[in-house]
Amino acid sequence: HSATSVGAIRFACNQARSFCSGGGGLSAAAATATESAGSSGASLQHADQGVEAGGILNAAKYGGRHHVSLIPGDGIGPELMDSVKTIVNVAGSPIDFEEIPLSAERGTDEDMRRAILSIKRNGVGLKGNLETFEGMTSKNVQLRTKLDLFAYVQRCKSIEGVPSRYSDIDILVIRENTEGEYSQLEHFNVPGVVESFKIITEAKSRQIAKFAFDTAIKTRRHRVTAVHKANIMKLSDGLFLDVCRDVARDYPSIEFNDVIVDNCCMQLVARPQQFDIMVLPNLYGNIIGNIAAGLVGGPGVAAGMNIGRKYAVFEAGTRNSGRSIRGKNIANPSALLLTTADMLEYLGDAEDAKKLRNAVLTVLRSGIRTPDLGGSSNTKEVVDAVVQYLLQVRGH
Repeated sequence: HSATSVGAIRFACNQARSFCSGGGGLSAAAATATESAGSSGASLQHADQGVEAGGILNAAKYGGRHHVSLIPGDGIGPELMDSVKTIVNVAGSPIDFEEIPLSAERGTDEDMRRAILSIKRNGVGLKGNLETFEGMTSKNVQLRTKLDLFAYVQRCKSIEGVPSRYSDIDILVIRENTEGEYSQLEHFNVPGVVESFKIITEAKSRQIAKFAFDTAIKTRRHRVTAVHKANIMKLSDGLFLDVCRDVARDYPSIEFNDVIVDNCCMQLVARPQQFDIMVLPNLYGNIIGNIAAGLVGGPGVAAGMNIGRKYAVFEAGTRNSGRSIRGKNIANPSALLLTTADMLEYLGDAEDAKKLRNAVLTVLRSGIRTPDLGGSSNTKEVVDAVVQYLLQVRGH
């Protein structure tokens, strides 16, 4: 992995933080990226090389400590969040969590309002998955739309020590996060006939396309692939593809191509190395992101971030609640710990982020893994191993 790339990423993050604090202006290139992405500086570094998600830092900090909204969610979320709090404390990271009791069981309009106000106040959130049962409106979608978290960024990279078919995958999935089929606009025309609206707008398509290309520039990636079904959905996906092609003309140094979503699924499992950055409408991004995560180890090691113009919410890369393994002490904490490292990077605590990320990767390489990764260790044993690594790093 290129040290130069890491340096460029950190420089961009520092520039963004400097701009936010009034300490100076952004370079012309960074300013252009900020204008299009309009989001806070963030990186996904599951190895030495990461991806800076561009923009202005907008996180609350009081007395030198960051305040982060914590939503444990459903299933294994609460027990894994306990592990996160333990490890953040051991690492000595300047984080204070404001816990928000929002879940499938506790999810009134007032609970949702409080969660949104908390994230707006703090600027940053860390959440577990919020389950959606039959007849319910998705709380995950509500959070993304009400906070305008327009981009979902998920890095799927092979991790040493994690068994998988391939060992050389490094794909960045960038998903439009607020429209498409997730607009939740559907109704019965007549009994037995449902009409469901898929909303694709030029403005949102342009926003996510520019975000993808700006990310490619800043992370020194070389190719952006738009995924679509424009051969059938000629107006909606056709608009998305046309906008991506139009935006691509402004980035001549970045290779651009497109692929139909069904062919993309086949290509992804047959030869994933051909993909670098993938930009997708909402539903396709969810599907492709899960496939890509499966190729590098599954939901237990996939981290993700929801990025908006003012706020960011971090969560595991695949939105699984793990209800069937709740309380059994076998849930894999790695994804949420890697997500926490990404959050620390976003908050400007690059050193703590690096230590936590290295701790998780070292533990995985050592063979201390939960059953989903072919190991025999339980949740507590993985967490304890990460804690021991961090204590050694701190000199205890």
